Amino acid sequence: MRILAIVPALNEANNIGSVVRNLLTTSAWLDVLVIDDGSTDQTAEIARAHGAKVISLPVNLGIGGAVQTGFLYALKNNYDVALQVDGDGQHRAEEIKKLVDPVILKEADVTIGSRFVEKTSYRSAWPRRLGIYLLSKTIQSVVRKNFTDPTSGFRAYNKKALRIVAAHYSTDYPEPDAIVTLLKNGLRVIEISVEMDPRLSGNSSITPFKSGYYMFKVSLAIILNSMMSRIWDE
Repeated sequence: MRILAIVPALNEANNIGSVVRNLLTTSAWLDVLVIDDGSTDQTAEIARAHGAKVISLPVNLGIGGAVQTGFLYALKNNYDVALQVDGDGQHRAEEIKKLVDPVILKEADVTIGSRFVEKTSYRSAWPRRLGIYLLSKTIQSVVRKNFTDPTSGFRAYNKKALRIVAAHYSTDYPEPDAIVTLLKNGLRVIEISVEMDPRLSGNSSITPFKSGYYMFKVSLAIILNSMMSRIWDE
């Protein structure tokens, strides 16, 4: 069973070393691939120095383009399971097994690490919680299934799911839209309760203005996606 952790990173030189080290130390059975999304700092060099494979994109593609690059790499190199892990240290390496096991045991095609499906220590500002709630309701109105943490980028995919997201993945803010795409194609997507941490260093690129834009764009994408036909024949 070959498993790849895909870590998108943009100017995460202060965090990426710890992220890669924790992944390889906690889960020695993983290969780690860092997608350097046009960083202007030493993200790529530090990731390599800590034992990760690195793909350096010549320009910034955004989170969707970076993660999709990892999906394509996983398929080309015949990985059985691919994990998506943030490069800022929010996702705990010791929680990975919770996501991987249901996929390996064929209980799900995709698992999503959720901060809210059960009570955890994670705390977020009320505007963010409101945005997540509204996105959850938008998705529920389309697929008739509730997801408590649709923006979570802590996920595991089997090969069938990888083929779909490698072919169809939004350029930016792709996580909620991907849920709809996967469910429309008949895949089993479940949430798993996980603990997450604040980012290790630096500030999030999601400003209040971007949050509003995010809500509008993602909600529109979800509604449009719900009108499309299946993109993958089983």
